[in-house]
Amino acid sequence: MTSRTVKRYADAARPEDLFTGQWQARTSVLDKDKTYLDDRWNEGFTNAWKLWEEIVPLGYQGSYQRVRAYLHLKRTSPRPVTARPPSPRAVAGWVLRRPETLSETEHLHLKNVRANCPEIDALTRHVRSFATMLTERQGERLPDWLDAVRQDDLPSLHTLAAGIDRDRDAVIAGLTLPWNSGVVEGHVNRIKMLMRQMCGRAGFALLRKRVLLA
Repeated sequence: MTSRTVKRYADAARPEDLFTGQWQARTSVLDKDKTYLDDRWNEGFTNAWKLWEEIVPLGYQGSYQRVRAYLHLKRTSPRPVTARPPSPRAVAGWVLRRPETLSETEHLHLKNVRANCPEIDALTRHVRSFATMLTERQGERLPDWLDAVRQDDLPSLHTLAAGIDRDRDAVIAGLTLPWNSGVVEGHVNRIKMLMRQMCGRAGFALLRKRVLLA
């Protein structure tokens, strides 16, 4: 599972699919906390001072006046005012990281994205399920994971699943057995790096020619 695949789905989702409402183009120290404020506002908590006290422990370093101004805008604007949508790169990072490493604000951002974009929600479930198989050596779950991926309309994951299915036995063994070729791959990469340093970033035909001449 690559970050490029995750980012592709985040790119494909329209901003209004990630968050609904209106946002401003200018950045603000409050931006990363607006999702939290929006959620609390929707729950009925509208006291600016109390909400400011809640986001300070979450890392907010701005002033109370900025929080009050944002809530005042939400209260008086004729159109809904909500947090700006996250960038596709940020969404990809949240999906690929371990859930326990995400801050509370990042959890809220990802929760909102998943709630408004079914593709990102499905992708998050599949990525985390595969990560669990990988870290806990649960290769026996791979057939069920492949079936679940095929049931969702995510073309890139279907391509990935087809590639895994061609070497299903090898992948299951890799997700189950304690042995791996990590050390060997490390040596191979080191040799390739040395070859690149000695011969430059030439094509493989030229590299082969130089090796034969040597």
